[in-house]
Amino acid sequence: MFFKKKLTNYKKEKGKSVDEDNTVPTNREEMSNEFRKRLQHSADILETDVAGTGITLFYLHTLIDMNLLHKDIIEQIKNQSFHSIENIMEQLSVAIKDKTNQLDKVIQSAISGHVIIQLEGESEVIFARIASNTGRTLSAAMNETQVIGPQIAFNESLSTNLSLIRKYITDPNLSIENIQIGTQSTTSVSLVHIHAIANQQMVDLLRERIKKINIDGILDSSVLLQLIEDNSLSIFPQMVLTERPDRICSWLLMGKLVVLVDGSSLAIACPQSFLEFFQSMEDNNIHWQVATFLRLLRMFALILSIFFTAFYVAALTFHYEVIPQTLLIPLSESRARVPFPPILEALFMEFIIELLRESAARLPTKVGQTIGIVGGIVIGTASVDAGFTSNILIIIVALGALASFTTPNYSMGNIVRVLRFPIIILAGFWGFYGIMFGFCFILIHLLRQSSLGVPVLLPFYPPRLADWKDSVIRLPLTFTYNRPKQTRPEDDYKYDPLDAKEKE
Repeated sequence: MFFKKKLTNYKKEKGKSVDEDNTVPTNREEMSNEFRKRLQHSADILETDVAGTGITLFYLHTLIDMNLLHKDIIEQIKNQSFHSIENIMEQLSVAIKDKTNQLDKVIQSAISGHVIIQLEGESEVIFARIASNTGRTLSAAMNETQVIGPQIAFNESLSTNLSLIRKYITDPNLSIENIQIGTQSTTSVSLVHIHAIANQQMVDLLRERIKKINIDGILDSSVLLQLIEDNSLSIFPQMVLTERPDRICSWLLMGKLVVLVDGSSLAIACPQSFLEFFQSMEDNNIHWQVATFLRLLRMFALILSIFFTAFYVAALTFHYEVIPQTLLIPLSESRARVPFPPILEALFMEFIIELLRESAARLPTKVGQTIGIVGGIVIGTASVDAGFTSNILIIIVALGALASFTTPNYSMGNIVRVLRFPIIILAGFWGFYGIMFGFCFILIHLLRQSSLGVPVLLPFYPPRLADWKDSVIRLPLTFTYNRPKQTRPEDDYKYDPLDAKEKE
């Protein structure tokens, strides 16, 4: 109750602080004072009077390409006389330009890389975009590497990322909708879909979620993802982040929706199923037998990473009968010098592994690799010699850590790492019953999750037999002629299988 009252008072005070006079002053000095006042008298504000024209330029020099300013604006209008804003508009060769009489729009344009052009006595001004290009060039994907297929990745420029998508998909039905988010730092967000394929209800739902966001600013697409996903309290992501334009275009052709944020090199795609987090784009570029083997390997690695160490703890604490007799003797000898119970031993080693992995990730590349390898060997050997852990647990923990790296998606890989700890604790207190309880809890939780209203466990729950052809296994591409039911596409088929058979 007190929080709601405080929030209401905040909104009232914020509403009172808005200046009701929002029209552009016709006088040059008044415009200068208002422009500087709105931008808090920032040091990068510059004004340029074009001699003999009655025109004044207002801009932020930190956002402007000064060469373009002189070439495309000043050189075009100097030593000329203009009677109206329309005459100036006709003279300018800048591609992106418009006019307005709203001061808020003028300020927003200035901080977006536009130069403001005012003619003395006119109630309207022109804003022309000549922003400087400060982004990095296109490069290979760093986090989602693949051997076969395109190597290019998104960068932090929204226009560049959209042009990459346009390059892959030359369909006139490709729809790009721009939305502005943020009250303090306005960020451009693009909602992308193929109009003839994507489900319109999903498009409307995602658009509504984005427009309802009321926040100071969005600096990265990962922040936006947490604000628009179905259940932000769940540890499992319901939408995927990717840096690969080929993967995004493949999903667009399936009927999925894509969201790009200006300033972020990651794109959001939805709806997503749980299995798609363990699928790589390279699976589509290799033979179906190899792709199926790799997908099965990743699913086995998922189970191994989460439950292998917990199985060790449960077996040594409660269930000695499941250990083969030939292994029981060397296992007992290995643990003879360890003074801790299996649960503390396992948690200690898992903590050390995560500590090494996190420190190696934060250090420079060459130093991080050295710390990871040398640190793992030294600490592992020293722990066994000191009697803190057994040789067998070192092997088990190393296998579990190695298995977690097979997950192609970074976010899901982090979740696999986190889930090991509660499962180990449950195994230490209740043995195999605790492991089964943890497994059932995870399964029930996943059954309740959805991605843009679509269950995340599709195509297995609810069962969609047509989508099993490209799930844990991947059948030949000639069998996958239909788009996944998960996206509820307007057009169900990628191609006509009967027509393709006749041509073959």
